[in-house]
This record gives sequence, structure tokens and C-alpha cells, in this order.
Amino acid sequence: QVQLVESGGGLVQPGGSLRLSCAASGSIRSINAMGWHRQAPGKQRELVALTAADSDTNYADSVKGRFTISRDNAKNTVYLQMNSLKPEDTAVYYCFVNLPNSLGFPTVYWGRGTEVTVSS
Repeated sequence: QVQLVESGGGLVQPGGSLRLSCAASGSIRSINAMGWHRQAPGKQRELVALTAADSDTNYADSVKGRFTISRDNAKNTVYLQMNSLKPEDTAVYYCFVNLPNSLGFPTVYWGRGTEVTVSS
């Protein structure tokens, strides 16, 4: 099994910054990708950013230029630096990891979520 522990959410004013962290532990031999989704009230969950095994990154258009995803492979930890936050960034942010299971098939695990509120 794989466990994900997220931290770093909270309340911040518009224009402010937050840094989310997510540490993966358990039966991990390799990681295909790690990243973040978010779900705002009344909306569908959407991909925010991910980083793949080859260090390639992908961002939602709404966060490009403001958010930066990074990864510490030694710690199996992914970070999301969020700058210039806007009220529309308010959501629960969920960390995920995609890795091969014991049979080698890609499997996605999710964290419990951390709440980010952008409000004055």
C-alpha cells in the first residue's frame, strides 16, 4: 500500500503565496508521475499540475506562470509553489501519485486533500 500525506494549505489573501507538500510512503519502487488536482465547491475535480518520471511537467492553463511544481525523488515528495493566488484558486487540493503496483500495472493513489482558501 501507498500513503500520501499533504500539508501546507490554509487561508491566504489574494496575491499571496502558499506552498503545498505531499510525501508518499509505503511500497514504492518507482514513480511514474506525481501531482495535484483540485476541486472547488460545486465544480468537478481538475488537474492543476503534474511532474513525470522524466521531469516533464504539465500545468492547467489557469495556473501557468503562477504555480510551480517540483519533486524530491529521494524523499518521494512533490511540492506545489502557488504564487499570485486568486479567489478562484480556492479549492481542496488533492495530491496523487501514479506508480506501478506489485504486478507492474500503473496505479493511482490519492491523498485526503488540503484546503486552500484565497480571500480578503
